[in-house]
Amino acid sequence: MRRKLPGGLVGPLAVLLTVALVGCTPTGRDPITLPSMPTPVAPESVTQGVGSAGIGDPYFPTYGNGGYDVETYDLAIKLAADGGIEGVATLTAKATAALQQFNLDLRGLTVSSVQVGADAATFRRDGDELIVQPKVALTSGSGFTATVRYAGKPSEISSLTLGQTGFRRINGVEYMAGEPESASTWFPVNDHPSDKAKYTLAFTVPDGEEVISNGTLAKKESAGGWTTWRWTVGSPMASYLTTFAVGDLRTVESTHNGKPVRIAIAKSITDPQVEAAVAKTPVICDYFEQYFGAYPFEAYGAIVVDDPELGFSLETQTRPIYPASMVDRGDTGGVVAHELAHQWFGDSVSVKQWADIWLNEGFATYAQWMWQEHSGGPTISEQFERQFRNESSSIWRTPPAEPGAAKVFSSSVYQRGGMALHALRLKVGDEKFFSILKTWAAEKQFGNGTTAEFQKVAERISGQSLQALFQDWLYDTDRPAHP
Repeated sequence: MRRKLPGGLVGPLAVLLTVALVGCTPTGRDPITLPSMPTPVAPESVTQGVGSAGIGDPYFPTYGNGGYDVETYDLAIKLAADGGIEGVATLTAKATAALQQFNLDLRGLTVSSVQVGADAATFRRDGDELIVQPKVALTSGSGFTATVRYAGKPSEISSLTLGQTGFRRINGVEYMAGEPESASTWFPVNDHPSDKAKYTLAFTVPDGEEVISNGTLAKKESAGGWTTWRWTVGSPMASYLTTFAVGDLRTVESTHNGKPVRIAIAKSITDPQVEAAVAKTPVICDYFEQYFGAYPFEAYGAIVVDDPELGFSLETQTRPIYPASMVDRGDTGGVVAHELAHQWFGDSVSVKQWADIWLNEGFATYAQWMWQEHSGGPTISEQFERQFRNESSSIWRTPPAEPGAAKVFSSSVYQRGGMALHALRLKVGDEKFFSILKTWAAEKQFGNGTTAEFQKVAERISGQSLQALFQDWLYDTDRPAHP
C-alpha cells in the first residue's frame, strides 16, 4: 500500500480516508502514526468450546476469530442506489477445536438470520462481533457451513481511528478499500490475513452500472431491472484484499499470457496519463517475473477512482486500486509497480501477524526502486544512499520488524525495510539475493510467512549466518553501519 503526501511524496495509511480529512494530511517524518494501542495479551484460540473473539495477533488482539479456518466465502450482495446493501454470506469452514459457539467480525450491519449447516443458529451481537451458537456443537476437525443474512447502510467513516474504514461514494463511483481491517464493514468474516480463503463475489446492481471486483468475471445476468455480476477468486486471499467498485466506470479489457486483463477507470477521469500509467500493468508484471517468479494469480487489472481525498493506493488482489491523483503523471513515482509487487509479497505470500508487515511493504518498496531504476529513474543505490545519509531520520528509531501497533505503517517499515533488503543483496550477491526472493515467493505461495522464516530461507540459500544483518537492519533502534 502506498500513501500520498504533499509535494508528490508517498507513504502508508491504514484507514480509508473521507472528505473530513481535507487539509489534515500529516507532515512529520513518519507519514502517519496510528493511535497508541494497549499492550495486548494474545487470546487463547478456544476456551471451553468457545472460539475466541480475536485470532491471537499480539498487535491487534480483536482482529479475526479463533477456533475455525475458513476455506471459501460465497457472497451475494445487492447494492441499492441509495447506498444500502442486502447480503447473504455463506462460509465453508473447518472447526479447529470443539465449538459450542464461534465469532465472526461484522461492523454495523443488521443480521436477520444465521444458519449453521441445515439448522437455524442462535446469534447475538457484541460490538463488532457476531457471536453464533450452532444448534449442534461442532466437533474438532469437522467441516461446516454458516450462512448469514444481513442488511443495512454502511456509513462513510470520518475519523482516522485505527481500523475504521468503509464505503466511499464520489463522482459516480462507489468503492471499498482499507487496511488493516476493511472486509468486516460489508460482510461477516474472519478478518485477519492469517485465515486466507477463496471467494465467489456476486454483486446485484441497477441495470447500467458497471461492477468490478477481484479475480475473473464468471457470469453477468440481467433480470427485472437488475444485473448480477459474479466474480470468482481461485487463489486464497486475505480478507482486507477484497474490493469492488460500482457505478460510472469504463472498462478496458485485454488478455496477457493467456490471462484476462481488466482495468476499470471512473468515467469522470479524462487525463490520458492516468490510463497510460495503469496500462503498464502487464509489462511491469513481466519485468518482476524475472526476479520473483511467475505471476501468481489468474487475472491482472486495476481500479482507478476519481477521489481527490483518497490518500493511498492499495494492493487489492489481482486488481489494485489507485486514486487518479497518484498516477496522473504517468506514474513516474512507481506507485503501480509498488502495488503490483505486492501481488507476490503481501497477496500471494501474506503475513501471519501484522508485526511482520515489512515483509509486504519493505519488499514492495524495494521492487518499486527496481522498476524506477529499470525505467531510467534513480538507481537503487541512489535511493539507499539518500535514505542512509539522513542520520536523524525517524526510520532509525523504529525497527521495521517490530514497529509496534501504532507504527505498523511508519516510514521505517517501508524505507528501512527496503534498505534491509538492499543490505542483504550487498551481503550475499545478486545471484543468491534474487534466488532468495524467488524461493520465498515459491515456498510460501498462497500462504503466510514470518520474518524468522524469511531469515531461514535467506541463510539456507546464501549459506551464511545472517543474524547480525537482520538484527541491525530490522530490530535495532539505531542506524546500522554502512554495508
